[in-house]
Formats: sequence, C-alpha cells, structure tokens
Amino acid sequence: MAYRSFKILVSSAGRRVGLIECFRRAARALNIDIQILACDLDPDLSAACGVADRAFAVPAYSHPEFTGRLAEIARAHDVRLLVPTIDPELVPLAAAAGDFAHFDCRVHVSTPPVIDVVRDKLETMRVLDAAGVPVPRTGMLEEVRGELSRWDWPLFLKPNAGSASRSISMVRSMADLPETTAEPMILQQYLDGPEHTVNAFVDDGGTLQSVISHRRLRIRAGEVEKGVTERHTAHRAMAEGILRALPDLRGAFCFQVMDDRLTGPRVIEINARFGGGYPLVDHAGATFAQWLLEEVAGLPRTVHDDWREGVLMLRYDAAVFRG
Repeated sequence: MAYRSFKILVSSAGRRVGLIECFRRAARALNIDIQILACDLDPDLSAACGVADRAFAVPAYSHPEFTGRLAEIARAHDVRLLVPTIDPELVPLAAAAGDFAHFDCRVHVSTPPVIDVVRDKLETMRVLDAAGVPVPRTGMLEEVRGELSRWDWPLFLKPNAGSASRSISMVRSMADLPETTAEPMILQQYLDGPEHTVNAFVDDGGTLQSVISHRRLRIRAGEVEKGVTERHTAHRAMAEGILRALPDLRGAFCFQVMDDRLTGPRVIEINARFGGGYPLVDHAGATFAQWLLEEVAGLPRTVHDDWREGVLMLRYDAAVFRG
C-alpha cells in the first residue's frame, strides 16, 4: 500500500530544525503530504518543536512511561514514522518497536542486539575489531588501571555509554586519572589527525546503499559546526565492515573516524541514527530522509551513491520566536 499523506513524529526534537526541514523538502520532492509532529521534555523551549506542525511533551527517555507516551501520540495521530534523534532513547525504542508496528508505525531504529552494541563503546570496539574494522586500543578504566604502564600516553577518557562528547577528556599521565567515577569509563588510544563523520544508509533489505564522509572542520557541543564532504574509499570499506559486524543495522547511521597520522583511519564510535551533521549530507545529494520516506510510503526507490564532494557547511545561530 502506497501512502500519499502521513505523519512523522520526531522525538527528543531539541534543536533539530534542520532535520525537520530535510524531511519537508523530501516530501515536496516526492509530491506527498506530510505533517511533522515533534516531542520533547519541554516543547515550549525546543526550537524544533516550535517549527513542527504540532508539539507534545513527553517524559525523559529514562522514564518507564517514555515509550508508552510516544506510542499514545503515534496511535492517536496516525503516525507512520517515528524518528529518534539522540542515542539514549534508542534502547527503549528498539525494545518497543514491535508495539508501534502493531498500528503500522515504523520506528527508525535497528534491532535491540544492534543497539546494545553501539550504546556500549567498549563492546563496539570489540565487535568491530573481530570483524576486521580498524579501531583504537580501548579498555575499561577500572580493568586496565593497573597495567597502564604498557599503554602509550596520552589517552582519551570517556563514558562507556556517553554521547554528544559528554565528559570526554584527555589524560596525559596516571595523575590525571580520577580515583572514582560516577559512571563506567573507558580509556582509548589517542589518535592524532583529521576527524570525519561518515554517514551511511542501509535499506530495509539490508543493503548498504550510500556512504558519504564529511571532514569535521570545527565542532561545537559534539556537533559539526563547519564541515566539508569528501569521498574516501577507506571509509566505504569501514562502513561495509560495520554492516558485516552488525548485519541487522538499518536506515541512516553514522560513525566517527580519526585518520591518525601514524596508524591510519580508525573507527571510534557508531551512532545508529540520523547524525547531527545530516543536513550537510542531505544538501550534498545523499537524501536519506527522502529514501526513508520512500520505504515508509511504499514508493519507488531512488537510493544512490552519487553525492557531491566538496560541499561546505558553515552553521550559524538562528532563532525561533514565540508570542
């Protein structure tokens, strides 16, 4: 059945105005009518909720009623596609995706085993390494604390389940390591070189259709502020390796690569969702939002890997006004 009109729900919408605009542009290209609903903990203070057609308040992703409230909204408003935007909500939404499917709503999320891996940075490194994908040396802080004389300094310290560059720091010696931590932390080999985000799209049949890299020229709060698209055969090979390691990965995802000057490129983490820099990808011609709408609407597929290299994104602050 082909849908020519349906609703999308963007969860944890926050500042993802650019993502909403990409979906609206995709709908115009496909000549379908969509309404975009958005939700957040406090929708009155969310720019994306401000530009959506309707907005709703929901509990935090850690609340036991989080997915139930989203399902309530989706069912009441005939939502056909739910798009998560932050890593922590992927675990509860992956577990609940089958409940949404009962009323014909697709959650843009991979299976729980995939999400369990990508939300655990140490496990991600282990799984990718076993699949032959190059990764940096990584270990749990408490497990390797006593053997760090065999590691090369400096190192990166980060939460094992962190996101958005939260609580990341460089440590140059044992004296820089905290004695206690509020959450499990990993230590990772320091990599020195350009950083890239590699965005990829896997169709609903499990085929890797497009891989597009952008070099992160400047970062703010964990998101690319200035970036330029580049084509790297090594990054494509890494994406293929990730899919071999995680064959149930679906839809849009991205991974971070450090092109170390000595060891070459290494994957440092995976985000199984639309990345914060996706508007650059979309503008360069890798229109993941459109391809996802084609799948949900039952329309002919236009997926390709013919995007434009050298597209530069320069982000700036804008405002949504109320009242």
